[in-house]
Amino acid sequence: MASDATTRFDFLVIGGGSGGLAGARRAAELGATAAVVESHKLGGTCVSKNVCFWSQVMWNAAVHAEYLHDHSDYGFDGGHLMDLALTQFIDGPDPTVEVNGKKYTAPHILIATGGFPSVLSDSDVPGASLGITSDGFFELESLPKRSVIVGAGYIAVEMAGILSTLGSKTSIICRQTGVLRNFDTLISSNCTKELQNSGIELWKNTQVKLVSKTGNGLLEVTLVTKDPEKKNEEEKIGTIQEVDCLLWAIGREPNTAGLNLSQMGVDIDERGFIVVDEFQNTTRQGIYAVGDVCGKALLTPVAIAAGRKLAHRLFDGKEDAKVDFSNIPTVVFSHPPIGTVGLTEEEAIKIRGKENVKSYKTSFTPMYHAITTRKTQCIMKLVCVGKEEKVVGLHMQGIGCDEMLQGFAVAIKMGATKADFDKTIAIHPTSSEEFVTMR
Repeated sequence: MASDATTRFDFLVIGGGSGGLAGARRAAELGATAAVVESHKLGGTCVSKNVCFWSQVMWNAAVHAEYLHDHSDYGFDGGHLMDLALTQFIDGPDPTVEVNGKKYTAPHILIATGGFPSVLSDSDVPGASLGITSDGFFELESLPKRSVIVGAGYIAVEMAGILSTLGSKTSIICRQTGVLRNFDTLISSNCTKELQNSGIELWKNTQVKLVSKTGNGLLEVTLVTKDPEKKNEEEKIGTIQEVDCLLWAIGREPNTAGLNLSQMGVDIDERGFIVVDEFQNTTRQGIYAVGDVCGKALLTPVAIAAGRKLAHRLFDGKEDAKVDFSNIPTVVFSHPPIGTVGLTEEEAIKIRGKENVKSYKTSFTPMYHAITTRKTQCIMKLVCVGKEEKVVGLHMQGIGCDEMLQGFAVAIKMGATKADFDKTIAIHPTSSEEFVTMR
């Protein structure tokens, strides 16, 4: 039986991921009474599940395996919490949440429920349910011998790199001609090349048609290609056999089902993401949303920043507090890693016109590889606009690019120009010096 009593807080957060916890903690620090509703482990997707914490651990393990190949070249031998599952909004003078029959209310309620990996049903692709998602990746008890990754985004690239580097024979199934198609073309083409150079099999312009389990318990994946000029025609191009890990990395969906948002007047878009303004307000007064559930800049630090900014706006009198979504730095933990911030060259041209955009590029072999048999390139690009050559984009892939990016992101956020880069003394010998010596 549901109780008529309603527990009241100043700030109620639905979702205990990075954004929700950041908002609740900051609100509590500012003197508000706050509570968090969460059904799973605290930390959300990044900390407790996949692409940040555990993928970083696995990436580090893969890096160690990668370095083992080079050891001989260097002369070394050897080797308040409530259950989200039954949570929904109910209407009242203030927005109210019912959790397992108990009611909780607050003048300010934050939705930070995040997202989950997109999945295909067996009606979409027969046998699709025989595969796993990135969540299932971290439940594997042993290294697969034969892996197939479906997708071309950063999760697909990272998972494929980890599996392949640790010794699993790995294939990527890509609907288009390369991976990371939303990144600068230099990054997309170079990452595609590096994946292939590392021994990963890349099936381009390809889709999965059928997944079937064979008598030995392994999977057989049937592949087809579609002619772009003949959308309804497809041709079988092959099968991948004896697959013991089929991983779908085809996007993420918002975790909003069952919250009863439509009856609360909270608008969602055609994909189910919550519509918010620049201050994280939804279309219902007193209800806010941050993080992946909003479908924009799906990155843990962005959710954390949004949660904290909201808390300061609501409980610290900072009425203009909001996240600036421009020039957000992003790292893809590929092999080697990718760092990127700002506009791609294509985006800059679309915004400012080709005549107002100038790019600088370089590629070289990092010093680490001076005495190694195995080689990877480091590639870099600066995208500049206007007569002052303001740097609006910086893109790189190579050893150390993940750690290199943060400082350059600060400079770009502050409005640095190419001349500012040129006036900075280089640190030699490093890869990063290439950014301040480009011609």
